[in-house]
Amino acid sequence: MREIDRSISFDGRDIRLKVGLLAPQAGGSVLMQSGDTVVLVTATRSTAREGIDFLPLTVDYEERLYAVGRIPGGYLRREARPPEKSILASRLIDRPMRPLFPSWLRDDLQIVATTLSMDELVPPDILAVTGASLATLLARIPFNGPMAAVRVGLVGDDFIINPTYAEIEAGELDLVVAGSPHGVIMVEAGANQLPERDIIEAIDFGYEAVRDLIQAQLDLIAELGIEMVTETPPQEDQTLLNFISDRATDSVKEIIGRFEKDKNVRDAALDEVKKSIVAEIAALPEDDSIRVATQTNSKALGNNFKALTKKLMRRQIIEDGVRIDGRRLDEVRPVSCSIDLLPKRVHGSGLFNRGLTQVLSACTLGTPGDAQTLLDDLQPDLQKKRYLHHYNFPPYSVGETKPLRAPGRREIGHGALAERSILPVLPSKEDFPYVIRIVSEILSSNGSTSMGSVCGSTLALMDAGVPISKPVSGAAMGLIKEGDEVRVLTDIQGIEDFLGDMDFKVAGTDTGITALQMDMKISGLPIETIAQAIEQARPARQHILEKMLEVIDKPRSETSPFAPRLLTIKIDSDLIGLIIGPGGKTIKGITEETGAKVDIEDDGTVTISAIDESKAKKARNIIQGMTRKLNEGDVYAGRVNRIIPIGAFIEFLPGKEGMVHISQIADHRVAKVEDELTIGDEVIVKIREVDNKGRINLTRLGIHPDEAAAARAAAAINS
Repeated sequence: MREIDRSISFDGRDIRLKVGLLAPQAGGSVLMQSGDTVVLVTATRSTAREGIDFLPLTVDYEERLYAVGRIPGGYLRREARPPEKSILASRLIDRPMRPLFPSWLRDDLQIVATTLSMDELVPPDILAVTGASLATLLARIPFNGPMAAVRVGLVGDDFIINPTYAEIEAGELDLVVAGSPHGVIMVEAGANQLPERDIIEAIDFGYEAVRDLIQAQLDLIAELGIEMVTETPPQEDQTLLNFISDRATDSVKEIIGRFEKDKNVRDAALDEVKKSIVAEIAALPEDDSIRVATQTNSKALGNNFKALTKKLMRRQIIEDGVRIDGRRLDEVRPVSCSIDLLPKRVHGSGLFNRGLTQVLSACTLGTPGDAQTLLDDLQPDLQKKRYLHHYNFPPYSVGETKPLRAPGRREIGHGALAERSILPVLPSKEDFPYVIRIVSEILSSNGSTSMGSVCGSTLALMDAGVPISKPVSGAAMGLIKEGDEVRVLTDIQGIEDFLGDMDFKVAGTDTGITALQMDMKISGLPIETIAQAIEQARPARQHILEKMLEVIDKPRSETSPFAPRLLTIKIDSDLIGLIIGPGGKTIKGITEETGAKVDIEDDGTVTISAIDESKAKKARNIIQGMTRKLNEGDVYAGRVNRIIPIGAFIEFLPGKEGMVHISQIADHRVAKVEDELTIGDEVIVKIREVDNKGRINLTRLGIHPDEAAAARAAAAINS
């Protein structure tokens, strides 16, 4: 393939598309570049494996630390398990690509995006999304694209395309819009409580830029003489489908027409219908074509029965405007909430129920040292996460048994969405220095567990006494589209997600939206339909929020007695080494003496934590004593620590010691120090001199009674 280099401009920034340069044995490859950020994206196809009845698409986003001139940490000094941001980037590529492949395609497909270079301005994930589409077209894989994506930021009152890291951080919106020629196909957003109309306008603004990238791809493949691949889909055997339809249609219609609210009862009834068909097929002659078809393909019966159920359920929604559980299209399932389910050793807990979906969220308050340091990824600056949201989806939540594994991409993605939903309402580090971790345990799943975890987490945060600015709720919207007929569904349950065309999660406060995530199973939607879903979600979110506020209407005024007590002080950054000591000896000594944990930041912020507040105060006093600026003439109450022939050493501040020379002990001649002082005596001393080596010389002479009284009072307060 000959080399071609094209450039597209957005708001003064160029995106360069280079093909025919790298990875010649991949099915298709493209080098995407903006500024000094360079991403190589490849797409490769291999022959289908026997017995596969789904699209085996694998999307991998790979980061190489050489891209930012760094060497990986750890013993091996090479990249290992992908960091969370890489997993989220893989999902960002996968979600708009997957629905654009033909439903019948069964070949193994792999898309690999590798960041080769990155500057501090351009995030590579958006380049990778658009590159995946172009690489797929170049690989001549059947694909209903092109597809492209842009990021939209909001700085001041202006939307901008593909903002820099700094602009994303400073702005009120971080929105990714992906689209095809047929409309918007994916939305991912975090927002600072923006009104619905602003979000809709931002999506429309982004899709306009997406169209330019789509056209650039079409121009490029036309120049290369590559035609869009339209392979003939395999012929479907209608015989089995007709056999199932003739025998099951009436029964399935009757079951879904009962408007059964209990998923388990409905599923059991459908299983009985399926079993009766299995029995009827088993009674057919061995050479009957229908029996042979089910024996040849063990999943044929189940797939065809699912297709029938899907058709009848969708028809009922389109024609009758009633859902499988009898709800109206805009109706939310019954909601109930509770707090304090767990003892206060768990610092806060919230239980959220919506229909058969049940989420238990637990909040843990930690110290600054518990923050997650993001090391081996390509972020421009070393970052620490103060808020962590983890999402667990055990198999029993859907009545299944399977081995428990480490969190997969889905769990990581749902946790990140819930985290993004809550972030805008969290208190600042200055107002609430705790590190906060939420764990959402999905105890039962029947649709929209990610939004359930947002609601459960809000309850847990308020129960833990985290002063969030506003409570957050969320709802998942669905879609049924048949021809020109479109129905938007509020609060979708599992079967509506499984058999529907859209999963659109909307989270926010009563002021505005904090997070969005839209995934499609069709090739795109117009802005008008997306706007309808966003607007229809608002009353649903408000209804859920009202139910939550009935349980707890504001954060508790105090944290759990089992949460660490935090005290924060500021010291001169030049004194950090003094507190840490050689090899950490001093700070370890403070911890051992007081039982408190000490965290020091580069700017001199010291956070002291302990379950017992008195221990934290003791450590604070030691540090304040060690770092306090000493002035000649200052008077302190101290204690005799050591006696030597020429004087006595007095600890007059925690960790601070000075010497009273024998000549300064009394206003008369002292023959022996022991005649006047013994170890442990409480004494009042004045700083006489701090010499050039930092040694402190004290005196007991010339101290006014008022100065002595003030020193004793100060010592009593700090004790």
